[in-house]
Amino acid sequence: MVTFAAPDNDIVGTVKDGQIVVKAGEKTIATLKKVERKSPTLGAKPPAGAMVLFDGTTAEKFKGGRMTEDGLLMEGADSQQKFQSFTIHLEFRLPFQPYDRGQGRGNSGFYAQGRYEVQLLDSFGLRGEDNECGGIYKVARPEVNMCYPPLSWQTYDVQFTAAEFKEGKKVKNARVTVRHNGVVIHKDREIPHTTVGAIVKDEGPEPGPIYLQNHGNPVRFRNIWVSQQR
Repeated sequence: MVTFAAPDNDIVGTVKDGQIVVKAGEKTIATLKKVERKSPTLGAKPPAGAMVLFDGTTAEKFKGGRMTEDGLLMEGADSQQKFQSFTIHLEFRLPFQPYDRGQGRGNSGFYAQGRYEVQLLDSFGLRGEDNECGGIYKVARPEVNMCYPPLSWQTYDVQFTAAEFKEGKKVKNARVTVRHNGVVIHKDREIPHTTVGAIVKDEGPEPGPIYLQNHGNPVRFRNIWVSQQR
């Protein structure tokens, strides 16, 4: 139990059993219960025909894939399979790094085709910039910051449409719709170029891998599956 008091009056708050009770003298004036938010797509099952990239049993579908003892995929892996347009579901957990700041705090990224990054970062309570969680890195900020607190399981559900090329020239930019914890944060957003940190440096008509960036922070992944668009 933790108790704190306002310095100039008799208002006292007590934290106990997942709630805060605020009293003025003997009168209770507020009871605030802890709310634990969960993504509505957490644990989503792959639809018929989807390719399961990671289910906690093996990391063999990723180059450099490493697993923890409790069956989670570690950061720093790119898929053996390459993709054009696709829909992907992935679940991630950001670490608790209270003494770090900015880009050093739970940093990773999901890259479509190894070219285009949707940032992963502990951005809970921040403004939601293009280099924070849900941002298309240095291209577009999320419509709303949906980042949960560190150590919470979160979801990205992403519909990616590959750039189109004709006679070696790009005629349409790549586009992406991103749902972060069930909420649309980018809707059919154009991505005009590859983003910083891409492992496939240039745009082109060739497919590319799913890349989960290693930025030196212990980000964990689970339940990753992909449906390819035709």
